[in-house]
Amino acid sequence: MMSDIDEQMMKRCLRLAKNGLGMTYPNPMVGCVIVHNKKIIGEGWHRKAGEAHAEVIAVNTVRNKKLLNESELYVSLEPCAHHGKTPPCSDLIIQHNFKRVIVGAIDPNSKVRGLGIEKMRSAGLQVKTDVLEKECSELNKRFFCFHQNKRPYIILKWAQTADGFMAPENAKQRWISNVYSKQLVHLWRSQEQAILVGYNTAKIDNPQLNLRHWSGNPPVRLVIDRDLSLDKQLYLFDKTQPTFVFSGVKSTERTDVIPLNFDELLEESILNELYKSGIQSVIIEGGRRTLDGFVHKHLWDEARVLSSTVEWGSGIKAPKIGGKLISQKEIGGDMLKILKR
Repeated sequence: MMSDIDEQMMKRCLRLAKNGLGMTYPNPMVGCVIVHNKKIIGEGWHRKAGEAHAEVIAVNTVRNKKLLNESELYVSLEPCAHHGKTPPCSDLIIQHNFKRVIVGAIDPNSKVRGLGIEKMRSAGLQVKTDVLEKECSELNKRFFCFHQNKRPYIILKWAQTADGFMAPENAKQRWISNVYSKQLVHLWRSQEQAILVGYNTAKIDNPQLNLRHWSGNPPVRLVIDRDLSLDKQLYLFDKTQPTFVFSGVKSTERTDVIPLNFDELLEESILNELYKSGIQSVIIEGGRRTLDGFVHKHLWDEARVLSSTVEWGSGIKAPKIGGKLISQKEIGGDMLKILKR
């Protein structure tokens, strides 16, 4: 049975970990709290891949290190047991002989999965697991999806009119959502590793797919261009951030082209390439055809749909999608619905 203090401190770990959203790839977000006599004496979160992990930062914030072997360490994800860019956190925890270690979720990475727990227990430490496990796993849904499903976490995003249209029929660009929704979309981009659009969206809208209205790490830009015919003067190719092209044409001259067989397995092939490249999440902002490809093959995890108050009367219909409604809220007049498959 979970004690109130365990739940309270793990919630604190989760709040800390969220500070790293969009900044820690390919590592997960992790928060850590050190408690002595029911009082927090140290805490930290993982800020960036290659830098100190949450456990190390938390230990370093404790002024009196003599208190550590009388303290409890809470961490939202299993401490690592292998050498990467930093030493194993499980070794650090063992070194300081914590009175108790409380873990939120087991790391799904095969290099870690259960090994950190086993290592600490073998050293004689008391380890409790699965405290707010569901919440801790949800926090790192991208990381878990990548390691468990061998593909990135897929977010579908589109805007539609009040009467259900997402684009004009005349191949011209026409804005739907408001400026507040636009800023929100740029926040979303900063949280994902990659962003994908199809050929028509790239050609007609000439999107920049950057973070003009937010700060953070810009996503890798991906575009589907079967015949390799997109104009190189498009914003996608301005070299301000990495761009890769999925094409049915092999090119010996272009290093940004990823050749694929454009058959019924196109979407699966794209996801396989992203997995091999270590991409843990992708937000798809393509048109109807690109979105439908992923919807019809059930290759999506989350959909974010912005509906405006304007009506067009005609146009290209927005995708029809099932899923479970997770949340719904107003964004400056637009209505945002978030669904999960």
